[in-house]
Amino acid sequence: MKRRSFFQTSAILGAGLFLDSKSLFASDKPNSKFGSVQIGAITYSFRSLPGSAEQTLQYCVNIGVSAIELMGDVVEDFARCPSSASNKATWDALSSSKKAKVMAAWRETVSMDKFSELRKMYNDAGVSIYAFKPNALSEDNTDGEIEYALKAAKALGAKSVTVELQKPKQSKRLGALATKHQVYIGYHAHTQATDTAWDIALEQSPYNSMNLDCGHYIAAGGANTKETLLALIEAKHDRITSMHMKDRANKDHGGANMPWGQGDTPLKEILLLMKEKKYSFPATVELEYDVPVDSDPVKEVAKCVAFAKKVLS
Repeated sequence: MKRRSFFQTSAILGAGLFLDSKSLFASDKPNSKFGSVQIGAITYSFRSLPGSAEQTLQYCVNIGVSAIELMGDVVEDFARCPSSASNKATWDALSSSKKAKVMAAWRETVSMDKFSELRKMYNDAGVSIYAFKPNALSEDNTDGEIEYALKAAKALGAKSVTVELQKPKQSKRLGALATKHQVYIGYHAHTQATDTAWDIALEQSPYNSMNLDCGHYIAAGGANTKETLLALIEAKHDRITSMHMKDRANKDHGGANMPWGQGDTPLKEILLLMKEKKYSFPATVELEYDVPVDSDPVKEVAKCVAFAKKVLS
């Protein structure tokens, strides 16, 4: 085995994640597109596991996930940013204010070569990167950092960057820079989600879009119901660049994250609507319920993908 493959395999074996002796070295590429609906995952789902870019890719390949939303730490560590493991001693010695300045300077000047290399590594394995979630889009970040995030998304092959829903002044700023670079900003909401929560941002720029979290929407309760969620998806489908899929109980039932099929999120109806309407945006598995003691995150994401496949097939 090549040295890198050996260490990747060792990490997965050590974490108890080896699923099948053939899956690790299978020649067939993963495919999680079912009935025209692209099922993906976000790296947050694997947050309790070793999280290098190579390890994250291996998790996807093992469970057949062919598309992903990559979070910033995975990508920036691969690109050897100042806070990466390879620079740990130097980074830890800096003050908080100095860290922000050093990171901003790196982002504003870094070459896109490592980002393109990461894209090629994932694409060669059969996994596309459709969204990038960097920690570089807040009010405290410079315009240079924001433009870095958009350029990095392009180098990764991502259609959008994702960020929490911002105040109008910031979403206007982001929307203007997104228009300049022609990369979408997908705004994510938690239980503050309503049918009109995204309206100001969407009006500000054609490159402001929705990263709709279906589970959080349902958990908010009140006027948010299964019927209004499906209606929102239909009404805003052309402004949605990706969706997060999780099963949560609604507010009246406690709002907890649940294994797929046990909560109040209309997962089946959402998937079938996407299939019927041939919506092109991906449905992202975001694992947030408690992982059973006899399981692990990779196995649980695999169950979610299997759920979607059964519905769509």
